Amino acid sequence: MSLTDSECSTYIPFQKTGFFSKMMCDYLEQSEKLTSFYHNFPNSEGFKNQILEKKQTFSKINRTVLVEVLKTQYAKENISESTSANIELLANENTFTVTTGHQLNLFTGPLYFLYKIISAINLAEELKEKHPNDNFVPIYWMATEDHDFEEINYFNFKGKKVQWNSDQVGGVGRFNTGGLSEVFEAFSNELGNSRNAEFLKELFSEAYIKHDNLANATRYIANSLFAEFGLVIIDADDPKLKSLFKSYIIKDLLGSVSYKHVSETNTSLEENYKIQVNPREINLFYLTDNLRERIILEEGVYKVNNTDLSFSEEEILKEVENYPERFSPNVIMRPLYQEVILPNLCYIGGGGELAYWMQLKTYFEAVAVPFPILLLRNSVQVISKKQFGKLERLSISVEELFFKQQDLLAKKVNENAEVSFNFEQQKNILEQQFSDLRVVASQTDASFIGAVNAQEKKQLKGLENLQKRLLRAEKRKQSDLVERITKLQSAILPNLSLEERKRNFSEYYLEYGDDFIQTLKQELKPLQLEFFVLVK
Repeated sequence: MSLTDSECSTYIPFQKTGFFSKMMCDYLEQSEKLTSFYHNFPNSEGFKNQILEKKQTFSKINRTVLVEVLKTQYAKENISESTSANIELLANENTFTVTTGHQLNLFTGPLYFLYKIISAINLAEELKEKHPNDNFVPIYWMATEDHDFEEINYFNFKGKKVQWNSDQVGGVGRFNTGGLSEVFEAFSNELGNSRNAEFLKELFSEAYIKHDNLANATRYIANSLFAEFGLVIIDADDPKLKSLFKSYIIKDLLGSVSYKHVSETNTSLEENYKIQVNPREINLFYLTDNLRERIILEEGVYKVNNTDLSFSEEEILKEVENYPERFSPNVIMRPLYQEVILPNLCYIGGGGELAYWMQLKTYFEAVAVPFPILLLRNSVQVISKKQFGKLERLSISVEELFFKQQDLLAKKVNENAEVSFNFEQQKNILEQQFSDLRVVASQTDASFIGAVNAQEKKQLKGLENLQKRLLRAEKRKQSDLVERITKLQSAILPNLSLEERKRNFSEYYLEYGDDFIQTLKQELKPLQLEFFVLVK
């Protein structure tokens, strides 16, 4: 069956959803306020420049190590022909990656996990069409070294929280999957026995019960869902990959390079925007199987926070040389690590991710690593045909759906009122009258201007209060309409926020099966730089 109603599905500007930051809106509009904080923009000219720059700077040695590690990581997986071919292509100097990253959320976590990866897949295909002499590989970077377990140990299914409780600590990719059989039983009971339900049960079971750690389980899920499109999944918690990063680790330990440059950038950036992350003097963790703690420098001694471990300068340099895998980059250095080990052109992320990437450009320049193109990932709102019909009957447009609820109710109640209580015209008349009074006051006695301004404020406030009272009265009169709009908007936007942050893909897979993923693959256009509303 066809999932999408192509006549109703549409793109709208990100800016009109109300869910994207001022920084992201300015970035999409290529505002001059942000041009110094990114490199090439995600358009044809930007990618042309990025390809040339990366081709000239990326090491053949790094390619060889990357391919070797990926082959090892896929050795126990059922690898598709397209993914296998893409891994082989990475050995060639005319092959580049486009990358998205995500935490190891239980059963993929929120819906936008899918949107990130499909954005990367579709971008790689689009670049191949425009640059046929080069190759482009979509990469999913698993955040295996992250230690924020509370952020990833659950997902939402039909309004219920499916959660995994564990007292393990350290990098989550190394967590064993013990205890997930109980989670599987609870989840299975919610799914039913349809064909799509059986697929979801098998996917969860094969991933978490038959794989020994969270990294391998997550790779299995992503590979099962996207292998046919040539997706390559990487776990960068690897000694050979970390060896390629040793010189940058040493620079940060000895010279606080990232701290100095990111701090300088932050000073400039915060003139107009909120800072996403603050650097530390050393932006590295010490990582072992059951430990991921900050490295701090005190009186010439390198200490591992909350432990008895400490190193002299000579000892920690020796530790880097012998055990580079024990040094885990934090949010400031992880992007650099990615760009050092991958022939990467573009990072695809959400607004929060791109905001902290904006803090890093001068740091990249200082260590002579090309700064990638930043692409805001595709975002999607799914609306059923039944819901879309209700929107039409209520005369609510797709763009109006994203209004704040009180604004939407006020607009629709006013449109349906017998007498309009929108006082914008009256406000404009008042403001013009007081503007004229200020001219008179300035010509008579300038000290009266303050009194005129105060009276204007009082009159406008009174008009505003009267409008609010009339609106409340009209809402009571149109209570049925208010209830219908409230219920519909709240059903489409859970907690009046984007569903992609609240719902799990399994809800839609249960109903539509693989058609859901195939439709997203067909419809999402990463370089259109707009928000997609999918009517299904």
